[in-house]
Amino acid sequence: MAPDTPTVITDTTGVEALCQSCGVCCATFRISFYWGETTAAEGGFVPEELTQQMNPYRACMKGTSQSNPRCIALGGELGDSVTCTIYANRPSPCREYDVFDAQGQLNPRCNQARAKHGMSPLNVVFKAD
Repeated sequence: MAPDTPTVITDTTGVEALCQSCGVCCATFRISFYWGETTAAEGGFVPEELTQQMNPYRACMKGTSQSNPRCIALGGELGDSVTCTIYANRPSPCREYDVFDAQGQLNPRCNQARAKHGMSPLNVVFKAD
């Protein structure tokens, strides 16, 4: 494969493996969301003890609202092997973060976050079978 030829991921298992070998999004961006997603609200699912209140309507994951963010729920080592310790109960920004767009192109924020952490850019596309 030529150096400029992207790696092709063809299924969600490949996407999960890519994310679990990276994790920089969880150590770059503030993860803020409506407070009603926390267990402080009836029907909330994000553990309240892992969040901090930003204002009367917004909360964020602890550790993500600082100059060197890292989500409190991120386990493991960036760029090697990471996991979300509350994956089933993660907030909406995490659920909605698209690694690939509708055309299968990598979200540019992934490589921006990787650069911030001194990691090489990814050259990867998604093409479902």
